[in-house]
Amino acid sequence: MASIVKEALIEASADDVWAVIGDFAEGPTRIAPGYVVATRLAAADVRVVTFADGVVARERLIALDHAARRIVWAVIGDTVRPAHDNASFQVVAESDTRTRLVWIHDVLPDELAKSVAEAMDGGLAVIRETLSTRG
Repeated sequence: MASIVKEALIEASADDVWAVIGDFAEGPTRIAPGYVVATRLAAADVRVVTFADGVVARERLIALDHAARRIVWAVIGDTVRPAHDNASFQVVAESDTRTRLVWIHDVLPDELAKSVAEAMDGGLAVIRETLSTRG
């Protein structure tokens, strides 16, 4: 299984970053406007995320841990259909005004790793810019 790990430093407090990252219902649209064009809940624990390139991912919430500032989800279908998918964000305070965002994505088949890593790079660039300009 391919495991891709990406990190970004964000010039904002961990609380401010978590307020957006921890929002399962609308977080993707809020953290990456323009990169993600729509997010809607299909059920209490399932969201449908539409990306600017037309890709649609149905994602199930696996865990939401406010104390650890960690959210875990899995792609379960739509136009994206990996054999296995699991991803997480964890928000770590570096200082009062700087946060490290750790994004881990496990995916099968391994051949998806390159495209997933590229999508993560594109998404992180937008996330860093969006969240660093907040409060």
